[in-house]
Amino acid sequence: MFSILKSLFGKPVDFQSVLNRGAIIVDVRSNGEFKSGSVKGARNIPLDQLSSKVSELKKTGKPIITVCRSGARSGMAKSILANAGLEVYNGGPWISLASKIS
Repeated sequence: MFSILKSLFGKPVDFQSVLNRGAIIVDVRSNGEFKSGSVKGARNIPLDQLSSKVSELKKTGKPIITVCRSGARSGMAKSILANAGLEVYNGGPWISLASKIS
């Protein structure tokens, strides 16, 4: 049973370690949603604009952690960035990630 869940959700990510390696947190919600609160230091790139920012993110050479409100858009963002060859992690809901990092 555990192996089935692991295959569906992947292994747990130590987000603090990823941040310690210089990761950039990208909040893919709309500008209005972002203004209502986000993870400290997050960069707002709405999902519908993400494809146009891939080369800019690649140039940083840093891992990316995507976040949104529920985890759905951040999952889509992860797929876009992973397909472009970036090291990317789905942080899920921004409020959840904020509680996991110091």
